[in-house]
Amino acid sequence: MAAWKCRTALRLCATVVLLDTVVCKGVVEDLDESFKENRNDDIWLVDFYAPWCGHCKKLEPIWNEVGLEMKSIGSPVKVGKMDATSYSSIASEFGVRGYPTIKLLKGDLAYNYRGPRTKDDIIEFAHRVSGALIRPLPSQQMFEHMQKRHRVFFVYIGGESPLKEKYIDAASELIVYTYFFSASEEVVPEYVTLKEMPAVLVFKDETYFVYDEYEDGDLSSWINRERFQNYLAMDGFLLYELGDTGKLVAIAVIDEKNTSVEHTRLKSIIQEVARDYRDLFHRDFQFGHMDGNDYINTLLMDELTVPTVVVLNTSNQQYFLLDRQIKNVEDMVQFINNILDGVVEAQGGDSIWQRLKRIVFDAKSTIVSIFKSSPLMGCFLFGLPLGVISIMCYGIYTADTDGGYIEERYEVSKSENENQEHIEESKEQQEPSSGESVVPTVQEPKDVLEKKKD
Repeated sequence: MAAWKCRTALRLCATVVLLDTVVCKGVVEDLDESFKENRNDDIWLVDFYAPWCGHCKKLEPIWNEVGLEMKSIGSPVKVGKMDATSYSSIASEFGVRGYPTIKLLKGDLAYNYRGPRTKDDIIEFAHRVSGALIRPLPSQQMFEHMQKRHRVFFVYIGGESPLKEKYIDAASELIVYTYFFSASEEVVPEYVTLKEMPAVLVFKDETYFVYDEYEDGDLSSWINRERFQNYLAMDGFLLYELGDTGKLVAIAVIDEKNTSVEHTRLKSIIQEVARDYRDLFHRDFQFGHMDGNDYINTLLMDELTVPTVVVLNTSNQQYFLLDRQIKNVEDMVQFINNILDGVVEAQGGDSIWQRLKRIVFDAKSTIVSIFKSSPLMGCFLFGLPLGVISIMCYGIYTADTDGGYIEERYEVSKSENENQEHIEESKEQQEPSSGESVVPTVQEPKDVLEKKKD
């Protein structure tokens, strides 16, 4: 009886899972060549994939959840997927060059998604890009709601102006990363003070910064630099994104599972510098921490001890290591100032030597990872070519040896011929001159000579 109940429960679970899979797949449309003609009628969130791509297979269940969530909340965005290998011409028109590629298609515009491949992040991207480019904030209540909902957002304050045109242009380019709003001066919180109008502000880290064209340069570049919080938990994807900002990244490399004083102290020092020295360093520095040194070691091609502090220039692959022991905030501030003053020597970079070093390092890392994950596969992949090369070298060596033997025999035969020719010449010199008969001397047998003597 218990076994029957267990089998029944397993069947029910399998049925539920199957139904969930069918429902999820039902809200994600498989797109074909007709999509090109019909897409302008709706806003589409599309996953361009390849059937053989491992990352695409990993994204598939997440993508099904995205489709189900968008359907349940009544979003106007339709979710679909397209086999980019079967419809390569359409994928090429949309600029698909890798798999998977996520795009939101809105009229004639196509926006690339470059964030983490999680359900919440993808849905947030779809909501942001599918809505209005510049969203109005009509009241203080709405302004406060946006502050609670978004960690980073930008606001244009004022009427029509050339600055607003630049703001709209910047928003059309960077809407894939952050939100853009507009508001009147009356809506702005009372703690905000503006020296002049119109103005562009970024709200983050429980404070705000005002764009200054003289100090900050191009508006789009400033927005791109300021679209991150001042302190972040770093990973490889985020470091790649920070490369576009042109900022130096100060990272406390720690083990988050290690609760010792040394690990927690370095993290708190970086956090305190990011908070208390924001006005001094926020234009040039991004702060954060990273759990473990595996990614950093790969990036720097070096073995860093944990915990430590490293400063990265992600735009040119240079980095700065500690020139002193960091005991407190003042030591960290001094280290940062030394970097800005050029006192600390930069390591790494993108020179030819570093590129060659990177090729060797990547090749070595690949070989080691293959042998660690699958020793038999590593032996097959690298042992077989080495065996073939060894056989070829042995064959070449053997062929050279035989050739040398033949050549040696030829030389010996040649010397014998020369000796024979020398003997014949000597005989010719001993021959009498013309007119004399030459009778060849024939040596008689020994027994005949003895008979003659008798």
